[in-house]
Amino acid sequence: MADRFAAAADALSQMDGDSSSLTLPILDVIPVTGAAISTLGDFLGSETVTASDSIAARIDEVQFDLGEGPCWDALATGLPALHPDFRSTMARWPAFSEALSAQPIRSLFAFPLIIGPLRIGALDLYAVQPMELGSRDAKRTEVFASIVSRHVLRRALRESGVTDSEDNAPNSRRIIHQATGFVIAQLGISAEDAHLLIQGQAFSQGRSMHEIAEDLIQSRLTFELTDNSIEVER
Repeated sequence: MADRFAAAADALSQMDGDSSSLTLPILDVIPVTGAAISTLGDFLGSETVTASDSIAARIDEVQFDLGEGPCWDALATGLPALHPDFRSTMARWPAFSEALSAQPIRSLFAFPLIIGPLRIGALDLYAVQPMELGSRDAKRTEVFASIVSRHVLRRALRESGVTDSEDNAPNSRRIIHQATGFVIAQLGISAEDAHLLIQGQAFSQGRSMHEIAEDLIQSRLTFELTDNSIEVER
């Protein structure tokens, strides 16, 4: 089983250009019925990136329409929202629960998509029977969600046309590399995630990575960890 998990994580990591199959390695390891991956909130907007089946897609659609449900809880807290018996928690989200009352859903689990302190969406899982998601499967799903987070942000940046191409001059590369080190020191995250955060900030402000990097180096901008999201201080 450990080998299967490692193989699934590796397969997921290799799917950088293809979003449609992202749920397949997850469902090969985690014993649930279906899964969906979505972006949420103002940064990337609310969109289903991919869903394994029509029920998983419907769960996302209802959450977008009503602004409530496990994915919103996971996004708000930065922690998994685990509901092994959906019927017993219907009062928590009355409109969401009513909209899905006719669907064969008995368990719901949502894991936030996070890069450093930036929360961009959720990985939703559902099962047609009540079930506990054991600690091992929960930890493995968190690993999957981490891999998916990078894929989703890179996809959004590609589709928006934000690339490193305008920042490929030697001086720009040096400044961006230096700023990446600043973000690593501030947040304690990997170099890959720090680079993605700089790129994401450039996207959100409509500026170049070089400009964002210069602001970081000159302390005109810092990334701070808050309870709900990335906070940019100027």
